[in-house]
Order: sequence, then structure tokens, then C-alpha cells
Amino acid sequence: MLKRFHIVAIVAVVSMAGAPAGRAAAPAASPAPGLAHATFAGGCFWCMEGPFDHVTGVVSTTSGYTGGSVKKPSYEQVSSGATGHAEAVDVVYDPAKVTYAQLLDVFWHNVDPTDGGGQFCDRGNQYRTAIFYHDADQQRLAEQSKQTIEASGKLKRKIVTQIVPAGEFYAAEDYHQDYYLKNPLRYKYYRFNCGRDDRLKDLWGAAPAH
Repeated sequence: MLKRFHIVAIVAVVSMAGAPAGRAAAPAASPAPGLAHATFAGGCFWCMEGPFDHVTGVVSTTSGYTGGSVKKPSYEQVSSGATGHAEAVDVVYDPAKVTYAQLLDVFWHNVDPTDGGGQFCDRGNQYRTAIFYHDADQQRLAEQSKQTIEASGKLKRKIVTQIVPAGEFYAAEDYHQDYYLKNPLRYKYYRFNCGRDDRLKDLWGAAPAH
């Protein structure tokens, strides 16, 4: 991520220096029969894979870009904020083992849905929160979950998370996939300095989803 505060930016630069010159992003493949897609933007996609990977019934998570106007964007293009894309994760799941409503619960508890300028230390529209629904049922459930949180009064500010139709999803470069597993020390260092967990605790308490 290219727009982090000073100490966090060092981690990203070091990580990029050791990474291969990544390929252009490619469209995500369709899920196998019996499986479904769920697509969420929650700021840095490195931080959104793990929470979903640990959910029984989730088959895979893919970091990527969606919601913009440029075909097959690169990480550098998206990070500039000029393409309109958001960093996002595409979750392939088995509806017989986990419901979309459960995935929504994981999503909400891993983001600050009241922040309209980015997420945590990552600033800019490319780090916005969004739910990209794939059908009318996902749209209904997403809107319902948002209304339930708002009615609870738990959050002190208005939810600004977008709920919009899913478009083309482009898988990010290989070095971004499973970053939290491939580079655990760098990942933890970034996450800590970004203040993500402290802010999530302030918002949601010690919620199991994060």
C-alpha cells in the first residue's frame, strides 16, 4: 500500500522490493458448481483474507481490485487512486456450510464502516469499504445487516459502506495473495502500526470475527 504513514510505508517498500515484477491483474474465475462468490472491500486486502480463511465453509479468498473503470489494472495504478477500483477480496464459499449472512458478520467486524476516507492508516477511495452483491438475495441481506447494525446504536457515526452490484473482479498480483501467510512478520508489523486492531476493538469490542 503506497499511502501509509511513515513507519508503515517502510514495510510496504521493503516488501515490494523483494517481490517479483507482478503480472497484470486477471479476471477471477467462476466458482465450481455448488459454490458461490461473495465480494467485500475492507481497506488493505492483506488484512481481509485471514478472517474469511478461518471460516468453515470458505473454500478460497483472492485479493484483487474491483469497482473501477480500468481493465486489468496493476497494483500501482489502483494505489494511485486514479482507476476507481477498491482493494477487495473475492470469497468463494459453500452455501451448504456457511451462509452469506455469516460472511457479512465477518465483514462488518473487520472494518470501520463509519470511515468514508479509507481504512485505518490507508487513506483514499481505493481503500473504501464496500459490499459488492452478486444477486438480489445478497443485496437484501447486505441492506438488512446494515440496518440492523444502525438500529443497534453500537456505532456512534453513520455507516458509509457502499452496497453496490458486483462488477469485474481482477485478481491482484501473485505476491499479494496470502500475504499474511507468506510474510507473517512484515504483515503483523504493518497491521500493528496501522492501528487496525485497536480501532476494531474500539468499535466492536473483542469480537470473534477479527
